[in-house]
Amino acid sequence: MKKIYVQEEWCLKCRLCEYICAYANSGFEDIAAALKDKPIRPRITVEESGKISYAVSCRHCDEPSCVKGCIAGAISKVDGIVKIDKNKCVGCFTCVLSCPYGAVAAGPDGAAMKCELCVENSGGSPMCVKYCPNRAIILE
Repeated sequence: MKKIYVQEEWCLKCRLCEYICAYANSGFEDIAAALKDKPIRPRITVEESGKISYAVSCRHCDEPSCVKGCIAGAISKVDGIVKIDKNKCVGCFTCVLSCPYGAVAAGPDGAAMKCELCVENSGGSPMCVKYCPNRAIILE
């Protein structure tokens, strides 16, 4: 199974990955319509610790604690990708608390959200990887 990895030494802190992610998951065809005058809702976030910056996204763990912690059974692992069924999510956010990487967040619709490797919106080619200007985010 392919996963997204971040090479911290190459991250520029530009946050382009956050904007591209928000756009890719917005449902809009036009990036301006998707992002202009709206709060962005990325599934990948850039964190900083001293001089180091790095992008945080779902690691699609072998034994995901978010799946085990989901009381509604809304989170499952399918073909190596941890996915959230928004129709089943009850918004308890136990998954947010149980993820050791901080990769699950509350979504604008009341359901949890996380990186699903752009499988639904760009055919499984993660947009953050494609548009990272310094190639700090890789898919292996």
